[in-house]
Amino acid sequence: MWWLFNKKGPSKFSASSTAEEVTRGIDGSGLTAVITGTTNGIGTETARVLAMRGVHVIMGARNMVAAGDVKAALTKEIPSAKVDAMDLDLSSLASVRKFASNFNSSGLPLNILINNAGVATGKFMLSKDSIEQHFATNHLGHFLLTNLLLETMKETALKSGRGGRIINVSSDGHRISYRGGIRFDKINDPSGYSSFFAYCQSKLANVLHANELARRLKEDGANITANSLHPGIIPTNLVFSSKNSSNSIVAGVIKMLLGRVFKSVPQGAATTCYAALHPEVEGISGAYFVNSSLGEAGSMARDVNLANKLWDFSSDLVNK
Repeated sequence: MWWLFNKKGPSKFSASSTAEEVTRGIDGSGLTAVITGTTNGIGTETARVLAMRGVHVIMGARNMVAAGDVKAALTKEIPSAKVDAMDLDLSSLASVRKFASNFNSSGLPLNILINNAGVATGKFMLSKDSIEQHFATNHLGHFLLTNLLLETMKETALKSGRGGRIINVSSDGHRISYRGGIRFDKINDPSGYSSFFAYCQSKLANVLHANELARRLKEDGANITANSLHPGIIPTNLVFSSKNSSNSIVAGVIKMLLGRVFKSVPQGAATTCYAALHPEVEGISGAYFVNSSLGEAGSMARDVNLANKLWDFSSDLVNK
């Protein structure tokens, strides 16, 4: 099984490839990217590698103190890095609107939008807009953000002649959902609630959103692509910390073994950076990427009618 981790796909990259490796030699100078969820994990690594390649990175962050720390670390490591942070709480539609308004009025171009942020809660919770937290943060906030930044992206693509790219970071959890895909009538119903299925439902929404957006952008003739991806499974250090194990040697062995199956953070950010910058991806839209290569999403994620229904349902929610 371990050899599969190093098996190369059509792009000549594999699950073991890192974000730096898949973007090596690529010059992102002159590009501007908005990335959500950049204060930890693969979001931070995505911001770091894009900044390393010359991209002006705008970090959309709920915790501005943490974002400031990330910015300081990135500019210390990469003195030439262009990194800025703007307040953004994806669980609040008002915050999303404020972020978009501030960005659109800044005069900055926008070439790349990476919808990366996500939450995984253990219990039923409602957002500030009284919408189930997974659906609100992982999907709906990004749905509204994308719509509000779209005109700026279109103008940038038109003026620069360079195609824009929108990337939704999903997961293979999109394959595990309720019968029928999304329970639109049960989004805010706590009875029979499963946080696991709610999370998977939001990840399915990420892929459906990208697919429907790709269709609409093509119909409009916009020079912008929309794709989704699975970054892989990235374990946290929490499970393996010595205070969580009576035997740190055993914990170390387990971590080493799982490291052959699970991805490190640099490996987890690779597919996002590949989809954002690699020339091979230019012009590809409505696709699903895995291990920095084209993959295939689950059958529900490829359901055109479900994607259209989700779009209408989401539009109604954000326009209430």
